[in-house]
Amino acid sequence: MRCRGVFVRTLNGRLVETSYGYTVKLLLTSAGIKNESIRASLIDLLGKPIADSSALVIPTATYAFSGGAQSAWKIISGRAASPLCELGWKSVGVLELTALPSIDPEDWIPMVERTDVLLVGGGDPHYLCYWMRQSGLAEHFPILREMVYVGVSAGSLVMGPCVGGDFVSRSPLAQGDKTLGVVQFAMFPHLDNEAMPEHSMTRAEKWAEGIKVPGYAIDDETAIKVVDDSVQIISEGQWRYFSS
Repeated sequence: MRCRGVFVRTLNGRLVETSYGYTVKLLLTSAGIKNESIRASLIDLLGKPIADSSALVIPTATYAFSGGAQSAWKIISGRAASPLCELGWKSVGVLELTALPSIDPEDWIPMVERTDVLLVGGGDPHYLCYWMRQSGLAEHFPILREMVYVGVSAGSLVMGPCVGGDFVSRSPLAQGDKTLGVVQFAMFPHLDNEAMPEHSMTRAEKWAEGIKVPGYAIDDETAIKVVDDSVQIISEGQWRYFSS
């Protein structure tokens, strides 16, 4: 999916770069790197082994839920149910979006630019969307041409134009149902997960009726790989496409 539009970035008022288009490399998952097919797709996007790649993890979305502090620690320490940080990265750092507005951009933007992959955990997609915008990270996506973005659940949903249905946030920071719109399809994660009966195919069909864009329902063994204008389903499980 090639994203276009004039982009100007300044650091302390100084023009640094102007771009008229950028390419996204996304791996949008329901539950992380759950199987070898998804892992192989990640390596393909990186263009090198995981052991040679640096990562930054964003746990911000989980703070909107009860027990968010504990969940954030599980994500960071590689103990969450959705594999991200424990894959054998060359290095892993934490990028906490809620802290970035209080930090000089010159102290964090170069670090993000040097990183190979962003690992974005699950939680509340609208809370995550708010802090992606508030922190300034979202506006810098155009300059991150070589970076891979890996989303889990809310970390994936936030890249669509909306989330729809029961995923609409109750957070006071939510701005309606709009999200970043980097891709032009919505996602229904955790399809038929036994621990989440509300994520049945029947519920997915109802969800699809309520959105005005195409949508994918994906289970925890499925990911959506996006490069330029190519959208590819990577799955060892089940998924379903809903046209708008």
